[in-house]
Amino acid sequence: MLVPAFIAPTLAAGALAVGKCGAYGQAFDYPAQEAAVAAAKKQCAGECTMVTMNRACAAFAVDMKNPCGAHAYAVAPRISTSLNAATRKCYDFGGKECVIRAWACDAKG
Repeated sequence: MLVPAFIAPTLAAGALAVGKCGAYGQAFDYPAQEAAVAAAKKQCAGECTMVTMNRACAAFAVDMKNPCGAHAYAVAPRISTSLNAATRKCYDFGGKECVIRAWACDAKG
């Protein structure tokens, strides 16, 4: 049996940082969760909530009428599910014109 001399690392860790007034950061296809979280956090201004994903998709929705108001995020195995869930939650939290601000899928998500 032949074993390849070089085996690429599996890149499957990701994170979405969600902050106030539409602030966000995203990182995907990192070799470790800690690295993805650090990269997403670095991009997000202010205090941010960290959302992790592993072989999934994350979406962040904000109310365009008031970007500092209603917002929501969701993580799901498929992008369509995460987009729909984030938008729906934004409306549930009182949003009037909720739109997707950011999204990311991680390996096979």
